[in-house]
Amino acid sequence: MKCNNPQSTVHGPQSMFQLESSFEPTGDQPRAIEVLVAGIDDGLRFQTLEGVTGSGKTFTMANVIARVGKPTVVISHNKTLAAQLYSEFKAFFPNNAVEYFVSYYDYYQPEAYIPQTDTFIEKDASINKEIERLRLSATNSLLTREDVIIVASVSCIYGLGSPKDYIEMCVTLERGENVERDDILKSLVDIQYTRNDYEPDPGTFRVRGDTVDIFPSYSKKGVRLNFFGDELERIRQIDCLSGSTEMELEKAIISPAKHFVMPKEKMEPAIVGILAELEDRLAWFERNGLLVEAQRIKSRTMYDIEMIREIGYCSGIENYSRHLSGRAQGEAPATLLHYIDGDFLTIIDESHVTAPQLRGMYNGDQARKQVLVDHGFRLPSAKDNRPLNFDEVFDTIGQVVFTTATPGPYELQVTDKTVKQVIRPTGLVDPPVSVRPLDGQIDDLMEEVRAHAERGERVLATTLTKRTAEDLSEYLRNSGLRVEYLHSEIKTIERVDILLRLRKAEFDCLIGINLLREGLDLPEVALVAILDADKEGFLRSDKALIQTAGRTARHVNGKVILYADQITGSMQRMMDITSERREEQMKYNEDHDITPKSVVREIGESISATYDFEEIERAVVKESGEEYDVHLAIQEVEREMLKAAEALEFERAARLRDELVELREVVRER
Repeated sequence: MKCNNPQSTVHGPQSMFQLESSFEPTGDQPRAIEVLVAGIDDGLRFQTLEGVTGSGKTFTMANVIARVGKPTVVISHNKTLAAQLYSEFKAFFPNNAVEYFVSYYDYYQPEAYIPQTDTFIEKDASINKEIERLRLSATNSLLTREDVIIVASVSCIYGLGSPKDYIEMCVTLERGENVERDDILKSLVDIQYTRNDYEPDPGTFRVRGDTVDIFPSYSKKGVRLNFFGDELERIRQIDCLSGSTEMELEKAIISPAKHFVMPKEKMEPAIVGILAELEDRLAWFERNGLLVEAQRIKSRTMYDIEMIREIGYCSGIENYSRHLSGRAQGEAPATLLHYIDGDFLTIIDESHVTAPQLRGMYNGDQARKQVLVDHGFRLPSAKDNRPLNFDEVFDTIGQVVFTTATPGPYELQVTDKTVKQVIRPTGLVDPPVSVRPLDGQIDDLMEEVRAHAERGERVLATTLTKRTAEDLSEYLRNSGLRVEYLHSEIKTIERVDILLRLRKAEFDCLIGINLLREGLDLPEVALVAILDADKEGFLRSDKALIQTAGRTARHVNGKVILYADQITGSMQRMMDITSERREEQMKYNEDHDITPKSVVREIGESISATYDFEEIERAVVKESGEEYDVHLAIQEVEREMLKAAEALEFERAARLRDELVELREVVRER
């Protein structure tokens, strides 16, 4: 597939991708792009882009994608950063298929069993329908297009259902063909679409005489079929809300509404396999005198089989994926990565965190499932519904580019070539680092906070424990300073609110532990103070110190203070690396007559999300104290939450979700 090349578009000679940007690569970016592209062309398996915070690693990789012209998967270690990357790549490639693939659960509690207390925890989940649509859109794009960029979390290594079955189950419709309307409806039901004549939800269809409207699970557009007898006379793309025609189609391909689907002819052989495994498992339990477990696995499995036979689906059907897909015991499941046809490029973002996370997914999953199997809650084949193990991940993907400011052990071990990117387009240099004694560190920090507050600048301070963060913030507040703390026990939405308030200068200093590292973009921060910096460990390793120091690299007056009585090996390595980068950055600025400028980033959108939420709350619940219909409130808040999710305003959606939970609790209490 080749695309026209408009102005301000960057692409390689055979690239399918159009990179549109108002700025050109600068600093280290041109060299990094050339070296990485050359490495990919030469067939290098692993490369690392070692880029400092704020150096534009995402723009560099966008240029690499445009030059190389391969389908690309970008893997991030959490949803928030994945959403940020998705937004950036979507802006860079507006004419290509940029997709978002993360876990579709707003809340997820996997089924588990605790033998010590004989407690079984049922699977409980709240699925975000918009993210489910985006996941289905990702696989649909992979099956129908070549110019695809998938921004994914580590959920991309979890079992997803067979791509072969998924393709075989697609319903193909062509204008003018002879086909009975009811046969099409039956085919739609077979691929998990449901009839809904009232609301155009994704994954539904409605029937009005000789007109059938289909609302694909992966699209915001509908497909309208008009029949004349048994002839499919007309196919149109329609607006789901208004029903108005947007374009005429000669052909339409409707993909399944769910990833776990299979042809009916494969269903019965799969059930035979499940029954055979059940028989073996029952015999094993009975031989070992585990009669309760035998009865449990029999009743649960037979119920699931009955559901599969009747409706083609059951809760937890993924646990039978080995039989449904015909895989051998222990064979790796199909994942998103298996939906990509041919060679593709993989970018592992913040690889020092993402690579260890990819390694840890498999072991945790297997440990939980083994307990379920041992106590008769699942058949042993459920263990094959799993994420890929670390070796399988890298056996599945092809050429890899790691991006990070601090390469981890795995990247250092396997990388064929490391490309450094230390020059920032803004001209900002790495902050200077000073070491001050532990004695009097709190008093010294207080003076620094006061001085920076007078200049309208913010401060981040890191401690080693949650208790210390709380106690220190209380002490500083009692001393008249405007201080807040942040750690993992604070709800996600509250964390967002705290960070927004810091940016708005509602307080001057934020105290935390290790939450103030990669991915935190706070341009107003001019000082990072690291307390007890000489306490060697995970939170005070050289990589952690570099990442934490990077939070002030977006401010022209940025600096770092390490409070310590001795200079540890980690501190020395961090200072050496920072000093080396500063020298290179300052020389580049001098040679090119560049004056560093602080990063300025609008906070209006994020703050408006807070205000919008408050306005909705006031409108629905009525602050005046008047009575209100809680059921109408729930409907309104849910509608606004879905709109926010559709617009990828995840901060606002999360706030509305929490409000929704509280309103539903009111209903239960009544």
